[in-house]
Amino acid sequence: MNKSKKLISTISLLIISYSGYACDYPDRIVVPSGNSATKEDMIDGQKGVKRFVADMEVYLECIVEEEKLARLAIDDLAPEVEQQREEMLTKKYNAAVDEMEKIAADFNSEVQAYKARD
Repeated sequence: MNKSKKLISTISLLIISYSGYACDYPDRIVVPSGNSATKEDMIDGQKGVKRFVADMEVYLECIVEEEKLARLAIDDLAPEVEQQREEMLTKKYNAAVDEMEKIAADFNSEVQAYKARD
C-alpha cells in the first residue's frame, strides 16, 4: 500500500509541475522555396530560421529546468522512475535538436537552389 501512495503522489506532483511550468514548443516555420522565392523571401526565411532556432534554444532550457524543478518536488524518487524521466527528457531534447538541424539543413538546401537559379 505504501508503494501505491508514493506512486499516486509522484504522478500528482508530475501533473502539477508540468501544468505550472509548461514549455511552449516553437511553431515550425515554412522554409521558402529557392526555386521560386524572391531575395526578400529568402531574407525573411533566414530571419525565420534564426528566430526558430532561438525559440527552440529557449524551449530546450525550459524543459531542462522544468525537469529539475519536478525532481526537486519529489521527495523519494525511485531509481527506475528517475531513469525513465531521464530517458524521456533526453528523447524530447534530442527530438528538438533534430528539428532545429532539419530546419537549418532545409533552408541551406533552398539557399543553394536560389543561388543556382541566378
